[in-house]
Amino acid sequence: MRIGFGYDVHRLVEGRRLILCGVEIPYELGLLGHSDADVAVHALMDAILGAFALGDIGKLFPDSDPKYKDADSMGLLRVVIERMRDEGYSLGNLDITIIAERPKLAPYIMQMRECLAGAFGCELSRVSVKATTEEGLGLAGEGIGATAIVAINNIN
Repeated sequence: MRIGFGYDVHRLVEGRRLILCGVEIPYELGLLGHSDADVAVHALMDAILGAFALGDIGKLFPDSDPKYKDADSMGLLRVVIERMRDEGYSLGNLDITIIAERPKLAPYIMQMRECLAGAFGCELSRVSVKATTEEGLGLAGEGIGATAIVAINNIN
């Protein structure tokens, strides 16, 4: 078994869509980034890559490469999942915590879990997504952060 941890933060800005775990959340602000800035999926990819000591998503998908401009993070996640499978591993489980003062994310959590479970081709019970605030501290409404932990099992 391998375990990985990921963390990412993006600033909220006008003129961008808000996408978390592959789900578009209706909101007047979105996350700033070179890709679609899905901060939760970025943390998840970093966790998987970290489990294999392969660096982070900036190494695999550099923001200096124009082909990743506005890239779909779920598409990038599929590349990372394929690398994991090529190494002979499958997802044991994942746990993501999204840190956001706003908007309220509770109505979208199940859809986020379903989207991620679909990408991995696994049971919903292996995918946990939670949301919390920092009580006006830390990010304090300026952005959204996410942490992710994965357990990955050898299938050989």
